[in-house]
Amino acid sequence: MVITVIVPRLPPAVDGVGDYGLNLAKQMRQDWGVVTEFIIGDANWSGEAVVEGFAVKQVADCSYPALLELLPHQQNSVQTVLLHYVGYGYAKRGCPVWLVEGLEKWRKKGNNRRFVTMFHELYAFGAIWTSQFWTSPLQRNLAARLVCLSDRTLTSKQGYADIIRKFSQGKHFDIPALPVFSNVGEPEYLTPLSARSRRLVVFGGVGPRSRVYQQSLLALERTCQELEIEEILDIGPPLKFAIEPVNNIPVTCLGVKSAQEISSLLSTSLVGFFNYSTEYLTKSTIFAAYCAHKLLPIGIWYEGKNVDSLEAGKHYWLADKYQNSMNLSVGQIVADHAYAWYQNHRLSAQAQTFVKYLK
Repeated sequence: MVITVIVPRLPPAVDGVGDYGLNLAKQMRQDWGVVTEFIIGDANWSGEAVVEGFAVKQVADCSYPALLELLPHQQNSVQTVLLHYVGYGYAKRGCPVWLVEGLEKWRKKGNNRRFVTMFHELYAFGAIWTSQFWTSPLQRNLAARLVCLSDRTLTSKQGYADIIRKFSQGKHFDIPALPVFSNVGEPEYLTPLSARSRRLVVFGGVGPRSRVYQQSLLALERTCQELEIEEILDIGPPLKFAIEPVNNIPVTCLGVKSAQEISSLLSTSLVGFFNYSTEYLTKSTIFAAYCAHKLLPIGIWYEGKNVDSLEAGKHYWLADKYQNSMNLSVGQIVADHAYAWYQNHRLSAQAQTFVKYLK
């Protein structure tokens, strides 16, 4: 099988959706012999024409003619395109009209064209004074058009699957909700928490890590105190402010590291701390990485509810709501539950699902 995959960006850019698409392509190549060619949807991306053995093309500008030039046009075989969709990945305001129009025109030019969409997001919404409020109707319209255009759809959250089903007007009923996998590996052999360093890790992009230090300090301090943390590592792009010590423990900023280096650090650490809406944890590659490396995931409470088979207290702790004293013996049970939950949608399982839906 030969497929064309559209992503916003690939390495060296730091892009969670691009990393997801690349790791998925590598696994499908390894397990199923799928040949993938990538199209980059960001005209400003700077990278090589071959990434990890995959041919890469890039739109010259964000216009549907530029996209049409790169999409497959052979007439003697089925042409399959997989889109990893997140509106803000392809347009500043989350409204990639050019992308949707290009795909619509491509589909109309032949009957041998198969189109599958992985919806990492659908549309944004916000208060009236935000741009999200004003762009939300167009974002919804574009997502609905993609749903109706797609032969098959997948997503990362059950709530999104329910919306896709409504958008499809009876076209889509079987919509897998696949929580994202770890973009930094899935070690096979992992030591128990009691054998690890008393190390806490804050990992991810600028936004999630900034929230940890600016909005979660009391919860972070409590975690470090009760679990007797001795070392704190910050992994990710530089923040715009200096990180102060937590409970007199200096925070070591490692910057951007390779997936292998991050995996090695996570495998020997005790706690993975996050500040991310618990209602959307299945979309978080940060949470996925903590689960895959059998850390104890600890975050803070967001107004929301238990969804997608994840439960506070069972699969993660909320440091500002947990009423008992934190200890490793109970923490190990939580880490084990998080790890077991992750196995149902690990990378190899998702590759198998995608191959099935791409055929």
